[in-house]
Amino acid sequence: MTKLSVNINKVATLRNARGGNVPDVLRAAVDCERFGAQGITVHPRPDERHIRYADVRALKPILSTEFNIEGNPIRSFCDLVCEVHPAQVTLVPDAENVLTSNAGWDTRKNLSYLKEVCHLFKEEGIRVSIFIDPVVEMIRYAAETGCDRVELYTEAYAAGYRTDREKAIAPYYEAACEAVKLGLGLNAGHDLSLENLWYFQRTIPGLDEVSIGHALISDALYLGLEKTIQAYLGELK
Repeated sequence: MTKLSVNINKVATLRNARGGNVPDVLRAAVDCERFGAQGITVHPRPDERHIRYADVRALKPILSTEFNIEGNPIRSFCDLVCEVHPAQVTLVPDAENVLTSNAGWDTRKNLSYLKEVCHLFKEEGIRVSIFIDPVVEMIRYAAETGCDRVELYTEAYAAGYRTDREKAIAPYYEAACEAVKLGLGLNAGHDLSLENLWYFQRTIPGLDEVSIGHALISDALYLGLEKTIQAYLGELK
């Protein structure tokens, strides 16, 4: 079964909008685990507009499932990850001023740099995943970096799902097959939802994990967090 990692950034966004500690990010993470999530994902950015570096440090000792930290491997991020030692680090090439992640790595252009970063984290015993567009060439160069997994950036799939889901998923299937052939683990994330998750999981071979935040936390406003997590787990069965 594909694992569900819940991205709790939006919980932190809501907290930060008012100040104080409501909602409680740490409690939300533990509740997600208690309700069945197999992992927790955070994406701290330098401006700390949602998850703060202090949150990352506070989360590690209280989590019992896999902890995944996403972000652009700038110096402060690398230092944080090496300090906290999550199960997985996901390298994302997001600029400081972007609202949300909007592209995968050009693994050919950044091959040397990514090799260095992967080596750093693997020396620390941390599994490394690279956020990537569904392009076979990018998968092949990712394999040369020494990473353990790639995470397919699924915004294009989600955008095209209602119009023509077969067309939308085709490049993801091709990329996934290449990743499996090269011995890479496979994650996916961005705009996956209760509407489009089942078809993606059913079609994509070797899918180890999905990371879902915005849609899941939004659904929880209507369904409640426990029922929402159970619904997403149901789509992955």
